[in-house]
Amino acid sequence: MIALARQKYPEANFKISSPLVIPYPDNFFDKIISLAVFHHLPSKKLRILVLKEAQRTLKPNGLLILTVWNISFKQLIISKNWKRLKLRLKFFFLKLIEKNPLDFNDIFIPWNNKCQRYIHCFTLKELEKLSKQAGFKIIDKGVLKENRKESNLFIILQKI
Repeated sequence: MIALARQKYPEANFKISSPLVIPYPDNFFDKIISLAVFHHLPSKKLRILVLKEAQRTLKPNGLLILTVWNISFKQLIISKNWKRLKLRLKFFFLKLIEKNPLDFNDIFIPWNNKCQRYIHCFTLKELEKLSKQAGFKIIDKGVLKENRKESNLFIILQKI
């Protein structure tokens, strides 16, 4: 995505960094956009830290626009994505019988038969709760492309 952005906007300055330590001063950005990143963070503690770091670097009333994959049980049933539904159920039941060290709603999804990707399966309620715990005001939230096989949850947050 950075390579495409650099091609389209060669005059802009793009940087890659950890979301835990954004290399900019306090109150620097008007907006921060996080697309399909947040669900790869492996604990509630890290998620809160990332939200607080975004808040630190946002100007007053700045916006954080966040999307995560929608891998809720409801979405998987609506989209008839039986393969992912079986995967969700597998990790859920393994957690119930204490054979899964991950948190509830954490799964690994195969990627191109090369590796397993960690994903936390968010609900909108969970995103709202985390956002409020980090001190954000919720401007909007919802589901993008709900009836398709792949969809995303989004939340738009404002620094207060």
